[in-house]
Amino acid sequence: MAVAFSVRGGGGAFAVPPGPGGPKVDFAAVLDDMNGVKVDLAAYQGKPVVINLWATWCGPCKLETPQLVALSEKYKAHGLTIIGISTDDKPEGIRAFAAEFKVPYPMLVGAGHEEFLERLGWEGTLPFSLLIDKSGAVVAQITGLETTAGWESRIEGLLK
Repeated sequence: MAVAFSVRGGGGAFAVPPGPGGPKVDFAAVLDDMNGVKVDLAAYQGKPVVINLWATWCGPCKLETPQLVALSEKYKAHGLTIIGISTDDKPEGIRAFAAEFKVPYPMLVGAGHEEFLERLGWEGTLPFSLLIDKSGAVVAQITGLETTAGWESRIEGLLK
């Protein structure tokens, strides 16, 4: 399956830094979720989105997930969607992780799509998140952990 979900402006690191008018995300991609259901990312185009790259073995990801679950619940009425993409886990591992942390948002399989993950700007550090506004612009990139107050400030800016 070809994946065309990329950040315009370069591969790997962003040619244009994240922020207003930053690189655009092309939502033309279909990935499997943890249950094997195809998810067309084009359905999220025109909406505020947080894409979170993570792995089940990642300690900081385990610390961050309850925070993202709470943020997902807090901001879903405002139209925010959080999408988790596992960087190297199989569906059964993702399902167990999602059940343990009661994850309400889509959990997708990124394993086998390393080129796609690199086009998002990921360089191997987890967790890694992109905040994407309604225009498709990457307005912020978070590598590593962020405080809840930091997340809320960034999300509130994203929703304006």
